[in-house]
Amino acid sequence: MCSPGEAPPGPAAAGDLPPEWETDDERMAFLFSAFKQSREVNSTEWDSKMAFWVGLVLARGRRSGAVRTCLRELQNGFERRGSVPLGLGTVLRELLRRGKLQRESDFMASVDSSWISWGVGVFILKPLKWTLSSVLGDSKIPEEDEVLIYVEVLQEKAEEVYRLYQSSTLSSHPVVALAELRSLCAGLCPDERTFYLLLLQLQKEKRVTILEQNGEKIVKFARGLHAKVSPMNDVDIGVYQLMQSEQLLSQKVESLSQEAEKCKEDARSACRAGKKQLALRCLKAKRRTERRIEELHSKLDAVQGILDRIYASQTDQMVFNAYQAGVGALKLSMKDVTVERAENLVDQIQELCDTQDEVAQTLAGVGINGLAEMDSEELEKELDSLLQDSSKDSVDLPPIPQKVPSAPMSDAELEAELEQLSVCAGDLPQKTPSASSEPKTALGLNL
Repeated sequence: MCSPGEAPPGPAAAGDLPPEWETDDERMAFLFSAFKQSREVNSTEWDSKMAFWVGLVLARGRRSGAVRTCLRELQNGFERRGSVPLGLGTVLRELLRRGKLQRESDFMASVDSSWISWGVGVFILKPLKWTLSSVLGDSKIPEEDEVLIYVEVLQEKAEEVYRLYQSSTLSSHPVVALAELRSLCAGLCPDERTFYLLLLQLQKEKRVTILEQNGEKIVKFARGLHAKVSPMNDVDIGVYQLMQSEQLLSQKVESLSQEAEKCKEDARSACRAGKKQLALRCLKAKRRTERRIEELHSKLDAVQGILDRIYASQTDQMVFNAYQAGVGALKLSMKDVTVERAENLVDQIQELCDTQDEVAQTLAGVGINGLAEMDSEELEKELDSLLQDSSKDSVDLPPIPQKVPSAPMSDAELEAELEQLSVCAGDLPQKTPSASSEPKTALGLNL
């Protein structure tokens, strides 16, 4: 199997495949055919087929979340109506060339990680394989069962491991046991091989370092998301041993407490049964256990006190480093600033402000067209006289009548108003006949 210890992803789901997968048999026949030996024969078709399969292979790795794959697994995953794509080997070689995939053996050989027990065979051949890989590159089509790594998926999962550690209780100290870290990442890493690959990636990024101490592997993490891990030193190992001692003492106290409680119950049972001597022995055992618990408590308090002082010293060191960096930055920012220069600068600013005020007053005193500005008192007197004259000339006028909109008049009302106007017109004095009316009178007499 290409992925030992891990169930390979199944066939690609219908939603993860392009529309033409089930509808366009002619195009799929072209895509399932092998690549030409040379791209220059028909570069357009070659590039189209390559882009199709590169996208599918990378999308499959991201969808499944699997770090590893191989040619055989991909062929089974992309099987269509009993046929497998014949050009997948060429596609994987292209992905290796682009750096999207990497051979697992090359990846492990590029990291100094001799602590991995299952990788001994790889590291024995490390000098030869690493040299050949560097010289020949990835021009060779991978074997069907050769394990390949999705580089981007590996990096993303390694970042998830680091963030998971940062948000856990294990982050109280940078050194943790490998077994505890493995339990923490059980939901993220389906198998031990994937877990080791993620640790290798973090080690390659200088975010963890791993040491084997007395047959036990311990991991040291970098403090901070963008910090680099420092080498494991005696202080880290000593703190880790203190933490292990604290854990063991706590477990021992818990066990002895349960034992003392059991002795107490046995003594009660013996009293009920009338076995006085047995009850006394149980009580003596309870007393001895309680004394041991007290001794362990005192030792546990001492260990916890030392750890508290170590944590406090680490905090003090962090604050000291922050103060030191702040002082350095402040010195750098105040390098050219002195009290004398600040006072001189303030005097210059005040002098410039005074000069600006004088210039503004001078400009404001100049009249337009050579006319001097009139005195303000004279202007006020002239204004008062104008106001008095305007008050004398004002005449009280009746208010303007407001027109009230009336309803439209009927024909009868209009005829009545017309008759009234005719009557009023008859009351007016008759005009004296003019010269122009005499011909009409004469004309009337003639008739």
